Amino acid sequence: MPVSSPPPPPSAVPLPLRGRISTLSELFTASARDGGWAGFLLAQIDRSKPMLWVQDRMAILESGRVYPPGLAGIGILHVEARDARTALWAMEEGLRCTALSAVVGELSGDPAALDFTATRRLAVASERTRVPCWLVRLGGTANLSGARMRWRVASAPSLVNPLDPRAPGSPAWDAELFRARSSRPGRWNIAHEAAAFHLVAEPGDRALGEERRLTA
Repeated sequence: MPVSSPPPPPSAVPLPLRGRISTLSELFTASARDGGWAGFLLAQIDRSKPMLWVQDRMAILESGRVYPPGLAGIGILHVEARDARTALWAMEEGLRCTALSAVVGELSGDPAALDFTATRRLAVASERTRVPCWLVRLGGTANLSGARMRWRVASAPSLVNPLDPRAPGSPAWDAELFRARSSRPGRWNIAHEAAAFHLVAEPGDRALGEERRLTA
């Protein structure tokens, strides 16, 4: 039977996941049909204020429209943009508003409008007003970017449900921070519970009867 690893030290939880970062973060999806990134992103949003969510036309065709009633407790202003250029403009305008908790933009592929200058403008605007900005790249490649943090996120097996072991528990992700301006890159298996991220054991490393999560 595999032996489980001891709980990791608090420093093992990446710094960007210990608090909200007011800058531009870029998020690459593991696959076009893996929507787990949304839970990873929403876990880091301040719910005391509304957020702006912008999707270009191709992103809507790829992943569907945002459905605000399904996001209980989060106020969302949704913008459907005809193309990437319009979406980037809407995001930058939204970052001027300090009444927002965050600005999220979903773009599909590698549109020509999404160049280093565009991402640099988003990063500067976010840091000026201290409104976090997330740029979700559906099927995009990690080309030159002004994003301060760049993530690759894939869904991982959920934690054990304490009330029903046959039901899914808290969500978990395989998260790779492959570029960061002020943090060390790394890759972690994480879950979100009790308003905080925790490191969890790899699925194959858990012994029978082991605690359902390892708390950092």
